[in-house]
Amino acid sequence: MGDVMDKLNLVNKLNDILINEMPEYKIEAENFEKDYVSQRKLLRSLMNVRPPVKPSTEFLHLQNELLSMETTEKGIVDINQLQPISKNKRIILWKGDITRLNIDAIVNAANSKLLGCFYPCHNCIDNAIHSSAGVQLRLECAEIMKKQSSDEQIGNAKITKAYCLPCKYVIHTVGPIIQGHLTDKHCKQLSNCYKSCLSLAVENNLKSIAFCCISTGEFHFPNEIAAKIAIRETLNFLEKNESIEKIVFNVFKNKDYEIYKRLCFSL
Repeated sequence: MGDVMDKLNLVNKLNDILINEMPEYKIEAENFEKDYVSQRKLLRSLMNVRPPVKPSTEFLHLQNELLSMETTEKGIVDINQLQPISKNKRIILWKGDITRLNIDAIVNAANSKLLGCFYPCHNCIDNAIHSSAGVQLRLECAEIMKKQSSDEQIGNAKITKAYCLPCKYVIHTVGPIIQGHLTDKHCKQLSNCYKSCLSLAVENNLKSIAFCCISTGEFHFPNEIAAKIAIRETLNFLEKNESIEKIVFNVFKNKDYEIYKRLCFSL
C-alpha cells in the first residue's frame, strides 16, 4: 500500500508541474479520477503532448525516480539470459516489452519528425519507448532534427541516449508507410532501415541490438514479408561483420512470434 501511495504522490507532483507548464490542459486534467491508475494515465498523456523544451530539475528528479521504480516493477530482461532461436547463436527471438531489455540498443519505429508520438497514450512502440525513457528523449531528438533542419528520410536512422530505459541507446529509424499495394520501393526502404540501424550500431561500437517489427504496426507493412526482409538483412550483415555479438528480433504479438519462429528455425 505504501508503494502505491509513494507513486501516487510522485505522479501528482509531476502532473502539477506539467499543468503549470501547459495550463491549456488544466480543464481536461480535472476530468481524470484521483486514483493512481487514472492519474498515471494523465501523466503519460501530458508527457506525450509536451513539446521538446528543457524540463525543470525538480521534474527530472521526480520523473526519473518514478520511471526507475516502474522499470524495476516490470522486471529488467538481460540480453545474456535469452537463448538463441536457431543454430546461429547470434540471433535471438524474444516476445515481450522492448522497454524492459538490458541491451546496448533497442530500435524504435519512429515517424519522419523523429520526436516521438504526440497522441496521448497511443498504443505504438514510439509512444511506449518515449514514455518509458522520459521527456529527455524527445528533447535530444529535437536537437538532432534542428541541426538536420529537415524531416528524417525513410530508411535512415539516428542514435540517442536511452535515459530511463535499461538499454544504453535508442536507434530511431523511419520505416515505409503502406497505403495501397506493397511495392519494390517499400521493400527496399525497409531493407535500408535494417542496414542503417546495424551500421549505426557498428559505428558506435555496440555489441547487441534489439529490433522491433519495423513498419508492421501503424505503418501496415505485411508481417511475413517484413520478417523475411529483417532476417535476410541481418544474416547478410552477420556474414560480413563480427563486431555485433547478439541481434534480438523483439516481437509483441503472437502472430509475429510464430512467423519469426518458423522462418528462423532452419537458419
